[in-house]
Amino acid sequence: MKVVIALCVLTLAAAAPQQGGEAQILRFENENIGVDGYKFNFETSDPISRSESGELTNAGSDHEAVVVRGEYTYKGPDGKTHTVSFVADENGYQPHTQTS
Repeated sequence: MKVVIALCVLTLAAAAPQQGGEAQILRFENENIGVDGYKFNFETSDPISRSESGELTNAGSDHEAVVVRGEYTYKGPDGKTHTVSFVADENGYQPHTQTS
């Protein structure tokens, strides 16, 4: 399961556009609730935002898994705002995109 989470993080990092200059962190919240899960979100001045939460499901069973849900938003080179919502669980990484 750790491999699935690591792949999700790497995929998200690779998908985000690389913009010039240094961005400022406007908001950052992080809550680590231990083995049972976590939550975090941030927003930067370039403008990129991301929120994510992970929750342990079916603890102690053969079907124990971490379910990660999240969303990230960025302004692309086309000037449009792109949003990717995703779920990563025992069924893999499942993104849903929206452009406005």
